Amino acid sequence: MTEPEKTENLSYDTFAASVQRSRELEADIAKNPGRHRVLTGDRPTGDLHIGHLFGSLLNRVRLSKLGVETFIVIADYQVLTDREVFDRIAECTINLAIDYIAAGLDPDGGKVFIYPHSCIPEMNQLLLPFLNLVSIAELERNPTVKEEIEAAKMARMNAGMFTYPVHQAADILFCKSTVVPVGKDQLPHIELTRTIARRFNTRYAEKNPVFLEPQALLSNTPTILGLDGNAKMSKSRNNSVTLKATEDETAKIIKTAVTDSERRITYDPASRPQVANLLEIASLCSGESPEAIAESIGDGGSGKLKAYLTEHLNEFLRPLRTRRRELEKDIPYVRASLDKGITKAREVAVTTLDEVRVAMNMYR
Repeated sequence: MTEPEKTENLSYDTFAASVQRSRELEADIAKNPGRHRVLTGDRPTGDLHIGHLFGSLLNRVRLSKLGVETFIVIADYQVLTDREVFDRIAECTINLAIDYIAAGLDPDGGKVFIYPHSCIPEMNQLLLPFLNLVSIAELERNPTVKEEIEAAKMARMNAGMFTYPVHQAADILFCKSTVVPVGKDQLPHIELTRTIARRFNTRYAEKNPVFLEPQALLSNTPTILGLDGNAKMSKSRNNSVTLKATEDETAKIIKTAVTDSERRITYDPASRPQVANLLEIASLCSGESPEAIAESIGDGGSGKLKAYLTEHLNEFLRPLRTRRRELEKDIPYVRASLDKGITKAREVAVTTLDEVRVAMNMYR
C-alpha cells in the first residue's frame, strides 16, 4: 500500500478540509483502486438495519467491486466496553457476517476479508505501544466516546471504553489501510489514528516509517433518522427496519413511523424532517428524487407515503433477504468465510507487529 499524495497547505483540523480530502481520495480510488486498502467494520451488538445498508454497506460493496482490498473487522472485544451481551457475541458475529455477505461483500473474490478482532492477537498487541503515544487529556476530549457513553447510559466509564479510540487505531493501522469510510461523527477517531501513526513514526521509525496516515472517506448518504423521528436509526433505540425483517414485518414497522399532521406531502428537511426522512429512504430504494416522490404523492398524505416506501423498500431488499435466508442454512460456509478472513488478517498483523518490534528495538 502507498499513501496517496497530500494536498499542500491543507489542514486536517477543519471539516471543510476533511470534505476536500475525501473528494480527492474518492477520485484517486477511481483511478488507482489497487493503491488502496479499506478498513471498516461494526460491533456485533445486534441485527444490522437499513441505516447501515445505505450508510455504509453498499459503499463497501462498491469499493470492493472497484478492486479495492477491503478489510472488515467485527469488533467483538469493543462490545464489552458498554454492552452486557457477552453471551450472544458469537451468535451476533455470525449474523453480522451473514448480513455482510448477503449485502454483496464477496469473501471468495480475494478482495474482501471479514474477521473478528478477538481472533487477531497480533493486531490487539499494538494497543500497548499505542497507549504510550497519547495523553489522558486527548482521550478525555474525544467527543465520540462521550456520545457512546451517553447512548449506552453508562453510570461510569470503564478503561475499555476510555481507550476505545486507541484500540480502534490498532484496528485501522495494523493492515496499513489508506481509506476508512466514516460519517462526520467518526472524524475525531480518524484524526487520533493519524496522530498515533505520525507519533510512532517520528519516535521510533523516522528513517523507515512503519505506518501510513489513513484518510477518511466521508459518506454522501444523509443520516437516516429512526422511524421514531427523534434520532438516527439505531439498533439500541428500536427505531429501525432490520435487514432480516420479513416484508410483512417491514410494512408493520413503517406504519408506525412518525410524520406530521400536514396532509400534503412535501420535501422540506428543515421544517418537516420526519417526512423528509421517509422520502429520502424511498429515494434510495426507487432511484427517484425525494422531490419527485413528494410531488407524485401530493395530497395522499402520510398513509400513501408509507405505502410507497414499504413497496419500494421491500422490492429493494428482496434479493438481499433471499441471499440471507440461503446463508442462514449454510453456516459452515459463513464460518469458512470468517476463517479465511482471520487467516489473511493474521498474516498481515504478524508482519506489521514484527516491523513494530524491530522499530522499537524489542528483544526478538
